[in-house]
Amino acid sequence: MLKGDNGEVIIRLEGVIAHTNHGVTQAEQEVGQRMIFDVEMEPFACQATATDQVEDTVDYGEVTAWLVEMAMDTRYRTLERLVAVLAQGLLDNFGLQAVRLRATKPVPPVPVTMDGASVEVFRRRDDY
Repeated sequence: MLKGDNGEVIIRLEGVIAHTNHGVTQAEQEVGQRMIFDVEMEPFACQATATDQVEDTVDYGEVTAWLVEMAMDTRYRTLERLVAVLAQGLLDNFGLQAVRLRATKPVPPVPVTMDGASVEVFRRRDDY
C-alpha cells in the first residue's frame, strides 16, 4: 500500500457490472454477456483524508464511468488481454501508483456449473 502524507489509502470498486462482448466464441462476441469488475487502486496521494475534497482523491465515479465505457468499447478474445489493457488505462488516466483489476464472467461458456471465471492483473508504475 502507498504511504502518503495522510496514511495508507486504498480505493476499491466492487461488483461493477457491464454488458460486454469479449470472448472466444462467436456468441460471446455477438450476443455478449454480463461481466463483473473489481478494482483496487492506490493513489499517489490522497489529501482528501484531510481536506474532504473530491478533487484531492481519485473520483471513483469517473473511474467507474471510464471503466464501463472502455470495457464496452473494444472486443477482446481473452480476459487476460482485456484486464491488461484496462489496468494500464487506469494507471495512465487516474493518478494511480498501482491498480489491481479483476474481470469475472459469471456464466462462462463451459460445460460445467461454476460461480464464474476470472482473470486478475496487478500493475504498478515504475516511475514513482
